Amino acid sequence: MAASQLYTKFARVWIPDPEEVWKSAELLKDYKPGDKVLLLHLEEGKDLEYRLDPKTKELPHLRNPDILVGENDLTALSYLHEPAVLHNLRVRFIDSKLIYTYCGIVLVAINPYEQLPIYGEDIINAYSGQNMGDMDPHIFAVAEEAYKQMARDERNQSIIVSGESGAGKTVSAKYAMRYFATVSGSASEANVEEKVLASNPIMESIGNAKTTRNDNSSRFGKYIEIGFDKRYRIIGANMRTYLLEKSRVVFQAEEERNYHIFYQLCASAKLPEFKMLRLGNADHFHYTKQGGSPVIEGIDDAKEMAHTRQACTLLGISENYQMGIFRILAGILHLGNVGFTSRDSDSCTIPPKHEPLSIFCDLMGVDYEEMCHWLCHRKLATATETYIKPISKLQATNARDALAKHIYAKLFNWIVDHVNQALHSAVKQHSFIGVLDIYGFETFEINSFEQFCINYANEKLQQQFNLHVFKLEQEEYMKEQIPWTLIDFYDNQPCINLIESKLGILDLLDEECKMPKGTDDTWAQKLYNTHLNKCALFEKPRLSNKAFIIQHFADKVEYQCEGFLEKNKDTVYEEQIKVLKSSKFKMLPELFQDDEKAISPTSATSSGRTPLTRIPAKPTKGRPGQTAKEHKKTVGHQFRNSLHLLMETLNATTPHYVRCIKPNDFKFPFTFDEKRAVQQLRACGVLETIRISAAGFPSRWTYQEFFSRYRVLMKQKDVLSDRKQTCKNVLENLIPDKDKYQFGKTKIFFRAGQVAYLEKLRADKLRAACIRIQKTIRGWLQRKKYLRMRKAAITVQRYVRGYQARCYAKFLRRTKAATIIQKYWRMYVVHRKYKSKRAATIVLQSYLRGYLARNRYRKILRDHKAVIIQKWVRGWLARTYYKRSLHAIIYLQCCLRRMIAKRELKKLKIEARSVERYKKLHIGMENKIMQLQRKVDEQNKDYKCLMEKLTHLEGIYNSETEKLRSDLERLQLSEEEARIATGRVLSLQEEVAKLRKDLEQTRSEKKSIEERADRYKQETEQVVSTLKEENTLLKQEKEALNHLMVEQAKEMTETMEKKLVEETKQLELDLNDERLRYQNLLNEFSRLEERYDDLKEEMTLMLNVPKPGHKRTDSTHSSNESEYTFSTEIAETEDIPLRTEEPSEKKVPLDMSLFLKLQKRVTELEQEKQVMQDELDRKEEQVLRSKAKEEERPQIRGAELEYESLKRQELESENKKLKNELNELRKALSEKSAPEVTAPGAPAYRVLMEQLTSVSEELDVRKEEVLILRSQLVSQKEAIQPKNTMTDATVLLEDVQKMKDKGEIAQAYIGLKETNRLLESQLQSQKRSHENEAEALRGEIQNLKEENNRQQQLLAQNLQLPPEARIEASLQHEITRLTNENLYFEELYADDPKKYQSYRISLYKRMIDLMEQLEKQDKTVRKLKKQLKVFAKKIGELEVGQMENISPGQIIDEPIRPVNIPRKEKDFQGMLEYKKEDEQKLVKNLILELKPRGVAVNLIPGLPAYILFMCVRHADYLNDDQKVRSLLTSTINSIKKVLKKRGDDFETVSFWLSNTCRFLHCLKQYSGEEGFMKHNTSRQNEHCLTNFDLAEYRQVLSDLAIQIYQQLVRVLENILQPMIVSGMLEHETIQGVSGVKPTGLRKRTSSIADEGTYTLDSILRQLSSFHSVMCQHGMDPELIKQVAKQMFYIVGAITLNNLLLRKDMCSWSKGMQIRYNVSQLEEWLRDKNLMNSGAKETLEPLIQAAQLLQVKKKTDDDAEAICSMCNALTTAQIVKVLNLYTPVNEFEERVSVSFIRTIQMRLRDRKDSPQLLMDAKHIFPVTFPFNPSSLALETIQIPASLGLGFIARV
Repeated sequence: MAASQLYTKFARVWIPDPEEVWKSAELLKDYKPGDKVLLLHLEEGKDLEYRLDPKTKELPHLRNPDILVGENDLTALSYLHEPAVLHNLRVRFIDSKLIYTYCGIVLVAINPYEQLPIYGEDIINAYSGQNMGDMDPHIFAVAEEAYKQMARDERNQSIIVSGESGAGKTVSAKYAMRYFATVSGSASEANVEEKVLASNPIMESIGNAKTTRNDNSSRFGKYIEIGFDKRYRIIGANMRTYLLEKSRVVFQAEEERNYHIFYQLCASAKLPEFKMLRLGNADHFHYTKQGGSPVIEGIDDAKEMAHTRQACTLLGISENYQMGIFRILAGILHLGNVGFTSRDSDSCTIPPKHEPLSIFCDLMGVDYEEMCHWLCHRKLATATETYIKPISKLQATNARDALAKHIYAKLFNWIVDHVNQALHSAVKQHSFIGVLDIYGFETFEINSFEQFCINYANEKLQQQFNLHVFKLEQEEYMKEQIPWTLIDFYDNQPCINLIESKLGILDLLDEECKMPKGTDDTWAQKLYNTHLNKCALFEKPRLSNKAFIIQHFADKVEYQCEGFLEKNKDTVYEEQIKVLKSSKFKMLPELFQDDEKAISPTSATSSGRTPLTRIPAKPTKGRPGQTAKEHKKTVGHQFRNSLHLLMETLNATTPHYVRCIKPNDFKFPFTFDEKRAVQQLRACGVLETIRISAAGFPSRWTYQEFFSRYRVLMKQKDVLSDRKQTCKNVLENLIPDKDKYQFGKTKIFFRAGQVAYLEKLRADKLRAACIRIQKTIRGWLQRKKYLRMRKAAITVQRYVRGYQARCYAKFLRRTKAATIIQKYWRMYVVHRKYKSKRAATIVLQSYLRGYLARNRYRKILRDHKAVIIQKWVRGWLARTYYKRSLHAIIYLQCCLRRMIAKRELKKLKIEARSVERYKKLHIGMENKIMQLQRKVDEQNKDYKCLMEKLTHLEGIYNSETEKLRSDLERLQLSEEEARIATGRVLSLQEEVAKLRKDLEQTRSEKKSIEERADRYKQETEQVVSTLKEENTLLKQEKEALNHLMVEQAKEMTETMEKKLVEETKQLELDLNDERLRYQNLLNEFSRLEERYDDLKEEMTLMLNVPKPGHKRTDSTHSSNESEYTFSTEIAETEDIPLRTEEPSEKKVPLDMSLFLKLQKRVTELEQEKQVMQDELDRKEEQVLRSKAKEEERPQIRGAELEYESLKRQELESENKKLKNELNELRKALSEKSAPEVTAPGAPAYRVLMEQLTSVSEELDVRKEEVLILRSQLVSQKEAIQPKNTMTDATVLLEDVQKMKDKGEIAQAYIGLKETNRLLESQLQSQKRSHENEAEALRGEIQNLKEENNRQQQLLAQNLQLPPEARIEASLQHEITRLTNENLYFEELYADDPKKYQSYRISLYKRMIDLMEQLEKQDKTVRKLKKQLKVFAKKIGELEVGQMENISPGQIIDEPIRPVNIPRKEKDFQGMLEYKKEDEQKLVKNLILELKPRGVAVNLIPGLPAYILFMCVRHADYLNDDQKVRSLLTSTINSIKKVLKKRGDDFETVSFWLSNTCRFLHCLKQYSGEEGFMKHNTSRQNEHCLTNFDLAEYRQVLSDLAIQIYQQLVRVLENILQPMIVSGMLEHETIQGVSGVKPTGLRKRTSSIADEGTYTLDSILRQLSSFHSVMCQHGMDPELIKQVAKQMFYIVGAITLNNLLLRKDMCSWSKGMQIRYNVSQLEEWLRDKNLMNSGAKETLEPLIQAAQLLQVKKKTDDDAEAICSMCNALTTAQIVKVLNLYTPVNEFEERVSVSFIRTIQMRLRDRKDSPQLLMDAKHIFPVTFPFNPSSLALETIQIPASLGLGFIARV
């Protein structure tokens, strides 16, 4: 298809722009050939008429489709041109925050001016071993490619890092070296990689300086060769430097600095060791103050000085040499302050005793007068005479500066030499990788000699780069066997010839330097005469005769000729050098030793290093001709030679290119300046690479990828079984012009723009298909909607019509009913009106008549009442006045009382509101309420009493009233009688008046009493109401306080529960961390152990000396063997012969430093565990203390406790005495007895054996008695009830018991101290009682001795009896003894039951002490058994020796001893017996030669573990600790040996992990501990170990199981790792969901499943294989779950890490693929019943990353949803996924920068790890839960296939 046909409407193009360089626009109409103007629409909304060039008629560049923008490789772009490259870099840098991009073989690195978290060790591990195209662009990918090619092709490599100052060259080179140091490691223990990295701070301090463009600009070029041995480990390095900018030592431009080392010295001047340098501030020295910027923001020069000195020390530069370097540097600074005064125009002088010069001479150790003289004079030598000529002030200043530059250059070369010596290795170098950090193309306003040399070097490098790119391009075409024509590329050989050829610029410069009166002007004229108008690349400026212009490959550069000759000569006066060489300072003459000739790298010295080229300071001694010739070597000549050597080195290696780009000149982070970027892209050769690629076939697809991507453009009939032929047929139809593509062997090659055309066709096809699908779906939806609406309308109509009919019928019924209702209603209304009017009339009449009658009655009544009212009013007024006065008085009293009550109430409220009041109230509130309630009750009682009194008064009043009434009646009778008897009237009248007066008085008294009663009643009611109110308030306060207390208690409970849960979680986390740390230590220990074994084997092979004896692998147990031996005397005695029997081979010493570190770490862990346990115990004690806070604490009686402790100590001392006596007896027997005495059959031998037997039986009997007595003691304790009249001993027993139960000994001890005085007198009395008891005890001891003698006699008698009779006799004697003793004490205390009871209690206490001592002496019993075993063994040896010497007659004469017939066993006891010499055979057949795939397939799961444990059981049964220890040690070492030999086989590791765990579980199950025995059957409990506690060996086996588990994880990780990325990410499980995008030159692994690629099914099959193997080996289900969790974590971590480092994987369709793959993994978990193993949770980060790829990413709601959804991802991971999100089709949209910033703002408060990648090497801490076996040991059968016929079942 013609290119002009692509310029259609809506096509997007690039047009030039002066500001943005290139601007995007859209065509408004189709372009037709012949059009001179294009109508464009700019992105900012403007329309533009773009005129085409009438001469070239070139159309503007087409823009790539959006799906191709942001690609990792610029060559993947369909349209390859400058604007496409610039836009792609800008999108990646600004939008995606990606600083690396491939451009073919070049890595483009843009300086972000910001620290990025992409250089950690996790990133290095992610890139290690990966193909360069499989990961996103990175400097580590280039370094990995170089390292891989060096190992694969066995060819030296070079990494060429170039760019402008400030572009990041030094940092890129540093990261490349860090990658090599991390990945390869060093071949020795000298830490060469650290030294290589340590050379950076030294070289930066002496070779870097601040410029206007960069704060840390390298002012020299360097080439570092990193050497590797045959195993490709770093062995050393070598550094070569180029063109140090010496002029910076004496001159700095504005805002620039000198080299960093000078400012570091000045910043450290106050250090005591630097006082002799007499330094000061940097502003005091001429050489450091010219730039006016002595400080760099954010840099501490004093700290940098410390880093520099530390690096020097690491590289082996001693302190003396370091001080020497600093003396020379300080001398240079002081030399710069030397001033000159002019005498005349041709001479000058230095002021006398000039301080700077004096300091310089002191530091340099030279003569002041001599140096002063030669700074102001020079020597001129002719053929016959020598002249000394004074020089002018300007010449002297230049000579001083030249001397300073020369000294610094020599010091720089000396330091480089010493760095190379430190990095040099004595091991022969096999290959190397060179890192070239060299200046890029430079052009300034004023360009001088330095810029000329730099640009000359870049011309040479660009030529080499162009040839390499062209070569690779042509090789690709030849490899694919496609026809190709010679690609025209820019060859800069003419420019190089202009500079370095004969009569070139450098040649003419050297020639002019040889001329006596040569100047810059004469040299410029020679240049004009030689090259002007003869070379197209050479030009002369129009307005200058002292400059020239060269057309370089990047740009035209104008050079100023001034200073070229002086800088090329680099003149230094010979006399000044002689003065320095005569210095007393030894280091200074070393700087001026003769230079060696440069040697080509291809013919390097034996050490692999190439000497540096140096500038000669003066002629060497020798032939005059040779001296003059060497002295005439100029800087240009030396630089040209060095450059030729560098080019030879690069041509002899495979180059890799890194082009560093500076995005802006202001060092703003992530700011992209298009103009500056384009300049650098043109200068560094990136655009040239693009042009070469675009000239050929830049787009390349494999046939499978092309078919997968453009399958939509094919019809069904076009698809053939041959993919290649199918692609050919389709392409012939799609692109008629066959020149636009070529078919290779494996790929299709396209011209530029063809992929974009195919993408357009594909998008059109997909768009048409989408439109058709949308059309069909929309039609179907509308049809469905129409039918649904039609059906709904018919239904609605039916219901509406029925509703209308019903409404009409209802209307008719209502009309008829309304007529009837109206008729009756009207009648009712009229009738009601009539009735109401009639009733109203009657009512009015009645009311009127009644009103008139009432008025008349009221008038009569009013007159009658008026008189009465007047009478009563007057009385009422008098009473009212009295009552008001009385009320006022009462009111005043009430107010006063109320005021006092209010004050009291206020105080109470204030107290109630205060916190202290609440605290007091909640303690005594109930008491107070009870008091108040009691007070209320008392007041109620008083009230009742008052009411009773009032009732009594009322009764009295009523009785008096009745009396008065009776009197009144009597008086009335008297009055009647008076009427009859008129004579008595007067007297009666007087009496009546008197009675009336009394009556009135009585009435007044009654009224006053009533008023007082009413008043008291009111007061009482007020008081009661007040009390009720107070009671109510108090109740409310009580309820509030109770509520508050409940809430506080609830809050405290919740807080404590939360704290407890948090602390529990924290403790669990700490436990897991400690467990992980411990297991990591075990892993490290096993790694070092393996390394130790490897070194041991290497030494053995190197020495080739076979060593006799058995070679044993060190183990945790064997290295710490002393820790697991029993601490008994006999064990120690047994170890001695064992050690002497070992072969005396020379053992390799143990790594004690590691052992001590591990021991220290274990100690720390134990201390931390103890601290945590103490803290837990303390909290439990606090809880118990709070619960028992109100309980009373018993007191301790210290005297009784001391008495009991004294008794216990006496018994222990007596026990020790008996032990000593027994030991002395044994010693005497062993020393004094003759062989015939101890021989078998001798009487002493028989007696000894029988005594030992009887002692053991006696011990058993004593044990049973102790158990019986213990049970009796417990029953007696329960029977004894506490009484007040108990004796002191009873009280003591109860007190001790209480203290033991309640744990309050500490409080009791405090009480003991308080009652100490009271106990003193009691102690005196007890002392006397103690003395009496001591006398009694002495007597008891005497009785015991007698009893002992009696028992010995009985023992002697029993020895003559048979064994059965002996036991019965012993029991009978013991029963008799105990019975006699009890009868004796019963008779003794028969009269005093209290004493008898105290005796019984003391007896019980003594029995408790004896039981405790008996438990402590179990070890003594075990020791006696071991001694018995040793004696038996010795006697057996003596028996064998003496039986040979005994004659048959002697045997007949011997008395016949009774033979013990063993008991016949009914069944097997689950033990296996083997001989000691068969142990190695057992281990060999059962462990070393047992193969899981062979014989072990048909075995019972865990059978080797059962067999080993049954052997251990038999050794335990025999009480043979040596056999137990030997078997366990051999087992552990053999398992380690098997795993070391076949440690990469999953089945082997799984098999022995399962058996080790089963062996560990068996040791626990049959250990005899109650916690493990509760799961056993009664038969299994009979099989428990009886003699040995193997807890220490359980720990060793647990550690071994942890090591095996970690090895298992490593094995399955190595198996799974190659499958994960391919199966989880690259393979399309759902075919057709995601299409393949073009990938450029760096081809990625295809996502199309080939025969050799892994798929998800491969992963699932492998997981199923792992699971079936583990199940077949009988591994514990919990352990299988932990392995599954670890496997899924590895899958999730590796998948997520690759997703975060691969931009092409971050798309919507890939998210869908990942989620489908994860669902398949979850289905696998369900099938295997492993959903509760925690494996699914480990995939949560991957699931959330896949969801993040699929969710909407536009609005703030989407951002909120993402933040809440992605809680398992870190902020860095979320932002990285969003930045990497790449649309695969045009229908997808990119994530906007604003949305990413919104996410960052929302997540800024989240506290998570800044680490980007997950730790794929992380191993979860493993636990081995106890899993008892239900298999009975006696039922296990040993197959004959194991070859264990030498062991027998017992």
